[in-house]
Amino acid sequence: MSSTLKALYASSQFNGGNAAWIEAMYEDWLEDPSSVPAQWREVFQGLGGDGSERGHLDIQEHFRLLGRMGGQAVPVASESQDHKQAGVMRLINAHRVRGHEIAKIDPLGRPHHPPVPDLDLSFHDLNDADLDREFNTGWLAAPNRMKLRDIEALLKKVYTRSIGAEFMHIVDTRKRRWLEERLEGCGGDFGTSNEEKVRLLEMLTAAEGLEKFLHTKYVGQKRFSLEGGESLIPLLHETMLHSGANGVEEIVIGMAHRGRLNVLVNILGKSPADLFDEFEGKHDDHPGRSGDVKYHLGFASDIQTPGGPVHMALAFNPSHLEIVDPVVVGSARARQVRRDDESHDQVMPILIHGDAAFAGQGVIMELFQMSETRGFAVGGTMHIVVNNQVGFTTSNPRDARSTLYCTAIAKMVHAPIFHVNADDPEAVHHVMKIACDFRTRFKRDVVIDLVCYRRHGHNEADEPSATQPVMYDIIRGLKTTRAKYAEKLEGEGTIEKGQAQAMMDAYREKLDRGEQVADVDSQPRTNEHAANWHDYDSSEPPPPPDTGVPVKRARELANALLDIPADFKLHPRVQRIVDDRRKMAAGELPMDWGFAETLAYATLIDQDKKLRLVGQDSGRGTFFHRHAVLHNQADGSTLLPLAQLRPESDVTVIDSLLSEEAVMAFEYGYATAAPETLVIWEAQFGDFANGAQVVIDQFLASGEAKWGRLCGLTLFLPHGYEGQGPEHSSARLERFLQLCSFGNMQVCVPSTPAQIFHMLRRQMMQATRKPLVVMMPKSLLRNKASTSPLDRVEKGGFQLVIDDRQVTDKSAIDRLVLCSGKVYYDLDAKRTETEAGNIALVRIEQLHPFPETDLKALLATYPNLKEVVWCQEEPKNQGAWYQIRHHLQVSLGEGHDLFYVGRRRSPSPATGYFKVHLAEQEKLVTKALTLGKGHQF
Repeated sequence: MSSTLKALYASSQFNGGNAAWIEAMYEDWLEDPSSVPAQWREVFQGLGGDGSERGHLDIQEHFRLLGRMGGQAVPVASESQDHKQAGVMRLINAHRVRGHEIAKIDPLGRPHHPPVPDLDLSFHDLNDADLDREFNTGWLAAPNRMKLRDIEALLKKVYTRSIGAEFMHIVDTRKRRWLEERLEGCGGDFGTSNEEKVRLLEMLTAAEGLEKFLHTKYVGQKRFSLEGGESLIPLLHETMLHSGANGVEEIVIGMAHRGRLNVLVNILGKSPADLFDEFEGKHDDHPGRSGDVKYHLGFASDIQTPGGPVHMALAFNPSHLEIVDPVVVGSARARQVRRDDESHDQVMPILIHGDAAFAGQGVIMELFQMSETRGFAVGGTMHIVVNNQVGFTTSNPRDARSTLYCTAIAKMVHAPIFHVNADDPEAVHHVMKIACDFRTRFKRDVVIDLVCYRRHGHNEADEPSATQPVMYDIIRGLKTTRAKYAEKLEGEGTIEKGQAQAMMDAYREKLDRGEQVADVDSQPRTNEHAANWHDYDSSEPPPPPDTGVPVKRARELANALLDIPADFKLHPRVQRIVDDRRKMAAGELPMDWGFAETLAYATLIDQDKKLRLVGQDSGRGTFFHRHAVLHNQADGSTLLPLAQLRPESDVTVIDSLLSEEAVMAFEYGYATAAPETLVIWEAQFGDFANGAQVVIDQFLASGEAKWGRLCGLTLFLPHGYEGQGPEHSSARLERFLQLCSFGNMQVCVPSTPAQIFHMLRRQMMQATRKPLVVMMPKSLLRNKASTSPLDRVEKGGFQLVIDDRQVTDKSAIDRLVLCSGKVYYDLDAKRTETEAGNIALVRIEQLHPFPETDLKALLATYPNLKEVVWCQEEPKNQGAWYQIRHHLQVSLGEGHDLFYVGRRRSPSPATGYFKVHLAEQEKLVTKALTLGKGHQF
């Protein structure tokens, strides 16, 4: 140690009170040596190296030590002693960083990692002769000075037993220090009270008892047993109690199959009798309802906690293992918004994952990436991984991931990760408390990796030893977690001999009687914050609502949106749009799409409805048409005029991250918990919805049929053939129509601004909630032919079918062309060019539910009609043709012939060559107006 540094250590400046200040100055020096006074530059340079090569950690620990000395000067040490002290600091740090690698977290007792030399004394130039020497402990949560023997013992108890903690990847020093203190402060003693121990045993008894009952009563039936991972049940139960004490009032849970039946019965209080009926195939018949298997079903109940009642909701879950995750978090966000829970204290999501799915499913990464963004944050999600250590059916973990742990993905958001041995219920309980308190304090995601095993195969008919012989040879010889823990409690005198068996007998008797076994409220409490779904019916098609708005009120709202502060400098192009909208509000220009759409939102907000519009370019609009969010060119600030229409209005318009699957699922979950909100997910281009197809298939289209789950999510999917290549042409209309049945979704192709206005208002004013899929235009956004006068907001409503307003003598019409979307304007222009007076053009604006009655009545008004043509831009095997042809045939009158005109069949949505596109478009438009009998299909 240099004489300069020794002298400084003895000075009044270098004392405990100044330690934080000195450390901060040292950090500044590392960034820029010239930023600190000259005398301090000399001191820090004298420490050796550049601070990053040698001793930055040692030096930090020394500064921290100063802070623990209570203002005393640090004694000057010999070079040898200083070297040994630095070794102790490195040993402490090594256990924090790598102790988890040798922790005994596997209940099967197998080593999970090669030896870690960093954790040995010798690696840090320490030896047995140093064991009885006292050293400063730095920021170890322990006495200031301890013998090395005791320091090492403490580190091993905390970091290498049943808990393997990963948290040193967290860059926020406050969070790391908090975790160090919580983990080290108890010295490896979890401090579990006798009352808590008995409760843990009771929940383990329930978990094991249900599985054994089902295993013997319903032999061979799938149940995705929790055996081997029974600690999940006490973990969840204690999480509810602890979170309730922390102020949480609602918990939303998402999980896949394994252990779901156990959670339903033992946590949420589902009647065992109802579960047994499901095993026996009993169900309620309901028209249009397909139902679902028992291990996909959701449930809700209320449980009493030390902090008051907590509402628990388990989300319905399809077979796609992790897609429910963003749905749950979206639902949690909606519940927080409804409660005005801006601090995210009252509602908490819990996600229960499988190990292979957590590592393998990309939606996990997307969800983590969303977790701290403005539009999607919920104040932290509790992630619990039920880690069976065998992947899914037969996979070896070495083939299931490229990381040491399945939880490595959580490090991307600096979430703490606690690997815990599921055969140590008290360690599980201890980790739960730390995880809950971390989420409460820091509002960040946290992960518990519950390392367990699967006593049976993937399902109960599977034979796991065929592919995992060594693993299952160990498992066959293992006592259950409950049996081990019961023996432990008997041995320490916490319970009497025979008490554990009495618990199991009492639980079994309740199951035999079909009684509820979970301690939940028998009568659900009235929750003033609950979403009101009673006003929405799906049994019958609702009558069309009155969506008209008086022109005077519409003009007032439009002018309010356009009341932009004088010092808010708009981009010149945006300023022109705003100027044009002022003319539209005055009736001097007809409405364009951006004006009509935004006006629809304004009228709904004016009627106390809420708005949430999310997409990758939603604030501005991909095609520069919306400008719901305005940007000040002077300082970059933003303005959301829609949010200023009403005091305390709930309006969110936000540009999402570049994700489709997780974001659309989040919005679906939000919409299922917010019937009073117009929730819209907008694709940047329609084909982007391809990345979220699993959400469309397993939730949007079938959620009501499977689970009776209503949802009013609206999808905006830009669609239309503009010669811009295959993908950006098509939103895959055919896929949505293929999924349509029993009025499960509304699929619309509006062709005028007035139609978009009334369609959006209908979505919120009708007496039901159904998903709305909108094939939004692109070029029509600025097409002068596609405009509407302002008075159309008051007159009429959303028209399912639009008759040809240019036809004055219907008896002159012998050919009628049916179409949807942009192609109408191409057909109209060609008809004008050719002066074809015998042809009418009719637009079908809603393709599902298909308006057969309306179309049939309209066709009947053309007395001399002979030929009906369906014209579409899409290839024949795509678009609407094959999905609506039967509806068209039913709608035809006597003597009508049906024809198809469109692009030929193709595996690709469109050509990639603009000239080819133009030629194809010209051909199909001409053909629709001129084809003969030889072209009938």
